[in-house]
Amino acid sequence: MAKLTVNDLEVRGKRVFVRVDYNVPMAEQNGQMVINDDTRIRATLPTLDLLIKGGARIILTAHLGRPDGKPEPTMSLRPVAAKLADLVGRPVAFVDDCIGEKVEKTVGALKDGDIVLLENTRFYAGEEANDAGFAEQLAKVAEHYVNDAFGAAHRGHASTEGVARIVAKRGGKCAAGLLMERELQFLGDELENPARPFVVILGGAKVSDKIKVIDRLLEKADTILIGGAMAYTFKLAQGLRVGKSLVEPDKTDVASAAVDKAAEKKVDFLIPSDNVVARPVKTDKLNKKGKPVIELHDHRVNAEPNIPDDLEGVDIGPATVKSFCDVIAKAKTILWNGPMGIFEDKRFADGTFAVARAVAETTKNNGAKSIIGGGDSVKAINNAGLGDQVTFMSTGGGASLEFLEGAVLPGVAALSDKKI
Repeated sequence: MAKLTVNDLEVRGKRVFVRVDYNVPMAEQNGQMVINDDTRIRATLPTLDLLIKGGARIILTAHLGRPDGKPEPTMSLRPVAAKLADLVGRPVAFVDDCIGEKVEKTVGALKDGDIVLLENTRFYAGEEANDAGFAEQLAKVAEHYVNDAFGAAHRGHASTEGVARIVAKRGGKCAAGLLMERELQFLGDELENPARPFVVILGGAKVSDKIKVIDRLLEKADTILIGGAMAYTFKLAQGLRVGKSLVEPDKTDVASAAVDKAAEKKVDFLIPSDNVVARPVKTDKLNKKGKPVIELHDHRVNAEPNIPDDLEGVDIGPATVKSFCDVIAKAKTILWNGPMGIFEDKRFADGTFAVARAVAETTKNNGAKSIIGGGDSVKAINNAGLGDQVTFMSTGGGASLEFLEGAVLPGVAALSDKKI
């Protein structure tokens, strides 16, 4: 059922508790934490603008990082408050707690259109535990609840689910923000009855991460294109050699079942016919997790079905790029989730960027709806400079995947149903 949205609320003079996704990347510079990418903050501006103009008294809450239920200065949201104030062009109060007397006093002093950002909810263990008492304390200052944090909607936490239940029980309304509304529209409504041909592009590391999505989309897609490391598990399932490629040997039965279902449903299911490969070499260096750094040397195109034993697949090859792009060019609906290779390394980015260009061109030239399903796909589109040339880019990583799988997201389920 459709959910109530922020457009359905009468907010003037009301204290509106807004859950946002401000889990932004930050790094220390000259002893201060600095935001590296404010995309998630900017994504909430339309909802905030609507609430400001509507005269709401806005209480923002979010999490940042994984502080394990205790205060961690490097994960404070204070820098976010400063950045947000710049973006909205008005003061944003900051409270160095998210519950208690200090919060109540600050919220009590808010005037219509004012904004306060509360400290990281994950500084309390009760947030991730969805503790009823903690949720009650958070909800104490709220008259209405708005969730604009789709990226956290798959978590049944106090600020994403518990507060909404409490506000609703008190007679308040719980609504989706404008960003959340768009996520539900494009990942839900638009894919329910997609314009055809409907082409799905799936990449990333593991079949196990995407198999539920594959299974569900096989009910709707006309063509599924498989790239990324997960393609090597499909190759292995066909009895081909994959060399030193990242692979899940215990998931070949799952891969085979997906191919069989595609044949049964008459869905074209394409895996790479060629690959870019490289020779992995162990070094004495360690990464941040203390694991040996592997360097990739001597990259080249491997046009054979089998990958030599001493080489690793790192990208789709030129023949695959052409066949994938030919399919994409005919699409009317495109869903893309997951890169085609190790695109962070420019030597292995050609496949991913070629797909990104094909998606953008088909959107422009063919009037296709292109939906980018979060995570690395969004990063790849942005790195290719094409972020403004697709129809919609999801802000959710895990949330996007779970929603596409057909899972019920706690943060969505907790919102009020719209009465028709």
